[in-house]
Amino acid sequence: MGKYAASIDDIRAAAGRIKGIGHRTPILTSQTLDKMAGLKLFFKCENFQKVGAFKLRGGWNAVSMLSDEEAAKGVCTHSSGNHAQAVAFSAMKRGIASYIVMPNNVPDVKLNAVKGYGANIILCEPTLEARETTLDEITKKTGAQMVHPFNNPDVIAGQGTAALEMIEDLGTLDAIIAPIGGGGLMSGTCIATRSLLPETKLFGAEPAGADDAYRSLKEGKIIPQTNPDTICDGLLTSLGEYTWNILKDHLEAIYTVTDDEVINAMRLIWERMKIIIEPSSATAVAVALKSEFKALEGLEKVGIILTGGNVELSKLPF
Repeated sequence: MGKYAASIDDIRAAAGRIKGIGHRTPILTSQTLDKMAGLKLFFKCENFQKVGAFKLRGGWNAVSMLSDEEAAKGVCTHSSGNHAQAVAFSAMKRGIASYIVMPNNVPDVKLNAVKGYGANIILCEPTLEARETTLDEITKKTGAQMVHPFNNPDVIAGQGTAALEMIEDLGTLDAIIAPIGGGGLMSGTCIATRSLLPETKLFGAEPAGADDAYRSLKEGKIIPQTNPDTICDGLLTSLGEYTWNILKDHLEAIYTVTDDEVINAMRLIWERMKIIIEPSSATAVAVALKSEFKALEGLEKVGIILTGGNVELSKLPF
């Protein structure tokens, strides 16, 4: 495993496991957005992934690697959305039980999707403490294997396959931008990119109302997320020990964006590219359109990971 939780070999092995289960998602471009950013932008469309988000990659990699003995008692996790769907889907594929702790204010679209994959859903108060204590009880009662949404080497390796595919398809890139919540996707992206394109610059995107990774990078230590306030419901968690150790060594910078910038970017993608992305996804697009980012030297080809497209359509922000 070396210094980090996952290596390029782990990511390549994960890619082999995901083949035939998840999609190799397309890369799209937009002349309008290129013009606005003054860059050549390449969008890795994980909004077209199974379960509607990149989370399937890490979820399946971790669930598929459990021994039959471990898997027999099922898997469990807590999540308000995309990771819940990924674990439920992966358990269904493997023919084992899943127990998902979700906050009682979770949007119906996410609740119904998780139900659709046959998960046992346990609702709790919408606080991290409630989620963790409820999950703890479930684990003790069932003996199910906990699949952490990001602080898990197998999950990080799975998430790194999105960047691996993008680099295989495009060859070179001057920079890659990805959103940061718990940091699993960005960690996997760092490992894959550093190994294959060592000169490529890596940038994180975070909502201003949930900027713990931005503050952690500035302070040089993990600053936990407290009272996040943002439309980006997929980016509310604090970093984990595994993800922090990777991000602090590889990230050029983290840019924060306001909810208004997120809504603007989300709307642009919907209108110009005719594809649906969720607010968390739009953070990376918003960063590419920021004047500070556009002013950086030596950037021409920039990859952006569009992380997911699970949106509550009855509550659109525009």
